[in-house]
Amino acid sequence: MNVTLRTRVGGLELPNPVVTAAGCAGAGRELAQFFDIASLGAVTTKSVMLEPHAGRPAPRMAETPSGMLSTTGMQGPGLDVLLQRDLPWLLSRGGRAIVSLAGAGVAEFGELAHRLSEAEGIGAIEVNLSCPDPESAAGRTFADDPARAGEVVGTVRSRAGAQLPVLAKLAGDVPDIVESATACSEAGADGLSMINTLRGMVVDTRTLRPAVAGGLGGLSGPAVRPIAVGCVHRVHEALPEVPIIGMGGVRTGEDVLEFMAAGASAVGVGTVNFSDPSAGARVLREFTEALEERGFARAADLVGAAHRTGPRG
Repeated sequence: MNVTLRTRVGGLELPNPVVTAAGCAGAGRELAQFFDIASLGAVTTKSVMLEPHAGRPAPRMAETPSGMLSTTGMQGPGLDVLLQRDLPWLLSRGGRAIVSLAGAGVAEFGELAHRLSEAEGIGAIEVNLSCPDPESAAGRTFADDPARAGEVVGTVRSRAGAQLPVLAKLAGDVPDIVESATACSEAGADGLSMINTLRGMVVDTRTLRPAVAGGLGGLSGPAVRPIAVGCVHRVHEALPEVPIIGMGGVRTGEDVLEFMAAGASAVGVGTVNFSDPSAGARVLREFTEALEERGFARAADLVGAAHRTGPRG
């Protein structure tokens, strides 16, 4: 049985639903030595800022029982390097690019969107709303306030140009993710990515100090998957016309199946890439087999299936 894997996230058409999550694959170069990067639906780049950014001091990562805690502080070489080196490399390999944006303020998000709108070959831009908000209390991000999240998305939408799809990346540890999703959609987001990492801490029991610089970090990996699936389900139920890229702890093709049944149109593979750099290709293969086993002719028919059937008793 041949399964049609093509899917659509707003104006972004993908040959299959499996993409990389931002920050877990660079621009695809590290993974390309293990499989054909063009076989994935898209590569979501590491969040980029206008200028080079050193990020937080080490240590930046700590293992947890079911995942990883990270706090890179948006480290990266800046937009010019992405446009002149990383993006051309990815496109030359036949890959499709979703560029993740990280702004130090609303104005920087807008300038990033404007610069990217003039570049060729970008499939969509993803707005990382988990960036610190310089106009709010210390430790708060744009994602924490639906109004501020909407302001960022509206600015990006107005500066990006109508031809470039805009995806808002939401955090799962906010008071009401449906309110956040609604604010971003009403501000002009063509789709949503969810969820980003969850804030947490690991204490080194030898030193009795936080294991990562800055204390708090972002938790990712299998521990967050039930939360992420629940967020996707809630938002799809409230906003069924808004397309979603679901992510959070994906390790297998069955995990992709779960996210899409909850309401996602595509699914990001993230933390598992650090331990299994060929995971993207494996997950896509396993997902295709899972669809065939269940008799699905099209991956798109799976989207929202959990809303159409009740729990098995």
